[in-house]
Amino acid sequence: MRNVSEVIEQYLKQALHQSPNGMVEIQRNELADKFQCVPSQINYVISTRFTLEKGYIVESKRGGGGYIRIQKVQLHSHGSILDYIFQTIGEQIDQASSEGIVYQLEEARLISSREANLIRAAISRDVLVLKLPVRDEIRAAILKAMLVALLTK
Repeated sequence: MRNVSEVIEQYLKQALHQSPNGMVEIQRNELADKFQCVPSQINYVISTRFTLEKGYIVESKRGGGGYIRIQKVQLHSHGSILDYIFQTIGEQIDQASSEGIVYQLEEARLISSREANLIRAAISRDVLVLKLPVRDEIRAAILKAMLVALLTK
């Protein structure tokens, strides 16, 4: 059986998929009531599974009429995809952020699961046995080179 975090994640992804504008606004307490969990569980799911690296923009407004807005980043052309990749990666990138980018590209079916697995293997800290910040700089260079090669087919 799936845990509550996975159920909440799938619910939010389904709501985003069904949304005509790729955006959903939720109230944390209402969602917590729906899934019979504490509001901090909603915060956890959103902060770990709906990150910019995974292709989401999250805004929140606190207070009585507060909400959390989640929007899926739309990548329409190879040019905008490459621009997004270079902006996100920069000169260095940590493993979690790089895996988030790979996840996003795989989820959007811009790279295959085999390609994603090869990239993950190449940029793993188990392979890049270097001290920081050199490791993150090498990871960024490898990731950019691999993605440019794959996305400019």
